[in-house]
Amino acid sequence: MANKKEIRIGLIGCGLMGRTHTNGYKRLGDFFPEYEYRPVLKAACSRSEDKVKAFAEQWGYESYETDWKALIARDDIDAVDICTPNDLHAGIAIAAAEAGKMILCEKPLARTQEEAQTMVDAVEKAGVKNTVWYNYRRIPAVSLAKQIVDSGKLGKIFHYRSNFLQDWTISPDLPQGGTALWRLDSDAAGSGVTGDLLAHCIDAAMWINGAITDVSAMTETFIKERVHQDSGKVQKVGIDDACIFHCHFKNGSLGQFESTRYARGHKALFTFEINGEHASIRWDLHDMNRLEYFDHGDEGIVRGWRSILITDGDQPYMDRWWIPGTSIGYEHSFVHQVADFFKSLETGEECHPTFQDAMETQKVCQAVLDSAASRSWKDTGVENDIG
Repeated sequence: MANKKEIRIGLIGCGLMGRTHTNGYKRLGDFFPEYEYRPVLKAACSRSEDKVKAFAEQWGYESYETDWKALIARDDIDAVDICTPNDLHAGIAIAAAEAGKMILCEKPLARTQEEAQTMVDAVEKAGVKNTVWYNYRRIPAVSLAKQIVDSGKLGKIFHYRSNFLQDWTISPDLPQGGTALWRLDSDAAGSGVTGDLLAHCIDAAMWINGAITDVSAMTETFIKERVHQDSGKVQKVGIDDACIFHCHFKNGSLGQFESTRYARGHKALFTFEINGEHASIRWDLHDMNRLEYFDHGDEGIVRGWRSILITDGDQPYMDRWWIPGTSIGYEHSFVHQVADFFKSLETGEECHPTFQDAMETQKVCQAVLDSAASRSWKDTGVENDIG
């Protein structure tokens, strides 16, 4: 450890994502010991002093702040990790870029396309290292799916379909806003399932299958008014509770996407299926260590869907973990993202998805919302595949 180059982390936001990111930093040295750089948990930041102090003590941060501007101003912070509600992303990222800090930002990049563009402009002007935490890319089965598509085994792609289903907002008594429920407040979140859940589906789809060029969407807000926790008053709900859209990909394939928080019985059903000329693949987060594969080239008598257990050392990331046949979990995707970011510091390459990559996903989200509002097809403005 004495010869390692330290990257001093300043974490802003101490909720679920703050925990997952911090776990990633803490495990890097254990499972990627040869890497040249290592993270140092220098400071955590949250508006609640009691909360951030307890968080810093539990997770091993050397200090804490209650003002993110004070954290960014510190000379002993090299990288700022943004784990706040969406409405704070732009202000923090722009200030961090102007201060010359590296930036790791939670998804979605921002509330709107315009807001996201200001963040992209800031990091490009400052020339600072940046990445966005679309962690599902780093689940080994999803990474293997991309490898299979890139290899050409599927042939020409015809269809890409994906969904992300939850059920936690069905009760009309659930309020909006506040620390725990900011995702239901359009001022804080920007959008509902489109930015929160479909953004994951869109990022994975464009990473694996290429650019989405146009969309036709519909959204619904099933409960029109909720009590706001900050004001105590009944207010209009501005986020989308459900969204379905169709699209064209640049490669000629068709896409179908669905997301909702009103699918009773589903807590986090994230799936995708890709149908090609020669073969198909499909994946389900509930069985995240398996990838299903169908090859039409198999002999007819044994042709059928096969289940590939992703635990062998020659599969993505798995050489870092246990023995074949034993699985890993959700938290490992964040360890992998930390590892890829710190490896990129050695190689000088970008750590995808960058802010620019996430901007392309933001464009699709914006087109989806605009299409639903106008009940018409909308071009996304995405021209290039993302890294």
